[in-house]
Amino acid sequence: MSIQKFIESVKKSLNLDEFEKTGKKKALKRLLKKLEFRKEILTKVSKKKLNKKEKKELKEELEIISLQIKKGKEILNELNS
Repeated sequence: MSIQKFIESVKKSLNLDEFEKTGKKKALKRLLKKLEFRKEILTKVSKKKLNKKEKKELKEELEIISLQIKKGKEILNELNS
């Protein structure tokens, strides 16, 4: 029996696949929480004091964070199913 097969059989017998999945879900939830907090902060920034370049950068960062949150939620849904 090769090492990889042995590791896989031990994982199955100890149900470690579920353990890994649970760890991924927790980490993803923490990351989503941080991203949502960052998005909230960026939306509260006073846009009146920013010049055009800074406004553009802020808008781009908000778009990127929104996409990351969306992708993270999709991955979380896949892990839950």
